[in-house]
Amino acid sequence: MEARRLAERLEIHYTPKHGSWLNMAEIELSVLKGQCLDRRIADMATMQTQVAAWEADRNSSAKKIDWQFTTTDARIKLKRLYPKL
Repeated sequence: MEARRLAERLEIHYTPKHGSWLNMAEIELSVLKGQCLDRRIADMATMQTQVAAWEADRNSSAKKIDWQFTTTDARIKLKRLYPKL
C-alpha cells in the first residue's frame, strides 16, 4: 500500500539513452540564470521581456557548447559500450 502511494506521486520523464540534448538544455538554463535571472525582477511582464531579450541575443550570437568528453575519451572510459573497430 505504501509503495503504491509513493509510486503514484512520481512523475517519470523518459529521456534518450544518450541525453546530450538534455545536457544542452541544462547548460542554457544555467547561462540564463547567470546572465539574466541573477537579480530580483519586479514582475512577470518585466521578466518575460528580459528573458525574450536575452534569448534573442543568445540566438543571434550562435554560441556553441564545447564538449570536453570526446569520442576517444568515451572509448577509454566506456570501453564495454564502444567495441574496437
